Amino acid sequence: MTEPQTTVFSTKPRVVGDADFVDHSPKAPVEEAVTTVLSNDWINDEYKHLIVTASPKSLTAKPGQFFHWLCPSPDEGDLWLRRPQSVYLVDKENQRLEFLYKTVGRGTKGTAMLEPGDQFNMVGPLGVGFTIQPDWKHVVVLGRGVGLATLAPISQMIADNSVGATVILSARSPELAMSGDLFEKAGAEIVTVTDTDGSSDIANVEAIIEDRIAQGRADAFYTCGSNRLFMLMKRLGEKHDIPGQVAMEQIMACGLGPCYVCVRTFEIDGVKTLKRVCIDGPVFDIKEAMGW
Repeated sequence: MTEPQTTVFSTKPRVVGDADFVDHSPKAPVEEAVTTVLSNDWINDEYKHLIVTASPKSLTAKPGQFFHWLCPSPDEGDLWLRRPQSVYLVDKENQRLEFLYKTVGRGTKGTAMLEPGDQFNMVGPLGVGFTIQPDWKHVVVLGRGVGLATLAPISQMIADNSVGATVILSARSPELAMSGDLFEKAGAEIVTVTDTDGSSDIANVEAIIEDRIAQGRADAFYTCGSNRLFMLMKRLGEKHDIPGQVAMEQIMACGLGPCYVCVRTFEIDGVKTLKRVCIDGPVFDIKEAMGW
C-alpha cells in the first residue's frame, strides 16, 4: 500500500545561528525558531521595541504577517497559549526581526521581562500579508494605536515599489504616534492627528482623505487598529471605488487554523461567510471585512 503524501507546513524547531541545523522541509512556509534577544527597550510608557536574531525563513516575512510568540510567564502561573504579534521590521541586512508591542496582558508583560541574550521561541511567518498592485502610484495609510506597528512594514513595501504614500498616524497623544520615522525614510507624507488637540476627530480625518482623493493621490487604502477608522475607509472606498486592505486583530489560540478561535464574519457578494483571521488573514479586502 502506497503511503499518502503530506504537505509539510512547518519545520522542526531550530536554534537561530546553529550551524549544524539541517532544514529537511525547505518548502515549508512556517518555522518554529529559538531566537536570541538583542534588545528589548521601552520607547514610551506603553510600548516596547524588541529586536531578535532571525533565520533565513523568518526573513521572508511579508508586511502584515505575524509570528506566534511563546511568551515567558511574568508570575508563578503558566501561559498555555502563544501570543500573535505582527512584524514591525524585517532587517535582512543584519539578519534580525523587530517587533513593537504594547504591554497589556500576562503574555506581553512576560515578554517585557526579556533581556539581551535571552532565548525567545516563535513560530512564523504566519498568515496573509499586505499586497500592492503595479498600477498604484500613491496610497493612503491610516492607523491608530497598536495598528501603527502592524502598518509599519508597509514602509518597506512602498519604498521597494517606488510608491508614494500619505500616512495618517492617529493616537491619543503625540508620543504614541509611532512608526512615522520608517515612513519618512520611504519618502511618505506624514500627517499626525491626536486626541490631545482634537485633530483625530473622524470628520477631520475624513477631510484629509477626501483631499488626497481629490488630488488623485489615493489609488488604495491600508488601515489597522481602529474600528471607526476602518469603517471610514470602507465607506470612502465604496463611495469612490477605491480598493483597500485591512489588518484585523483577533484573539488566537493555535495561530495555524485548526482551532477556529479567531473566526470572524465577512460579507462577499452580499453573502455573509466565516473566515479565520490567522490563516485567511490577518489582512483582508476592506470591502469584504465587517466592523467589530
